[in-house]
Amino acid sequence: SPTRTSTRPRAPKPAEAARHACEQLASLIVHEPEGVSGVARHEDGWLVSVDVLEVARIPDTTSLLATYEVRIDERGELQEYRRVRRYRRGAADDC
Repeated sequence: SPTRTSTRPRAPKPAEAARHACEQLASLIVHEPEGVSGVARHEDGWLVSVDVLEVARIPDTTSLLATYEVRIDERGELQEYRRVRRYRRGAADDC
């Protein structure tokens, strides 16, 4: 008997979710992502925290970065994004 194949797309793994989030965010904003600082499973996909260089300065420790939360669905498609933080590269988080 023939095997049944699922028509439902496979959900991305964490690394794939991060890559999808970075690529899709970059297509919407003028700045390139520098890295990912968080990936969390969300009810219907993933919530990815993407760090972006917004204003390059000299010395580099005074450059302005931002963290965006990017929500993607089970297919890896961007659902929403928002900037949640803006900070100097050399600044440490308050503990």
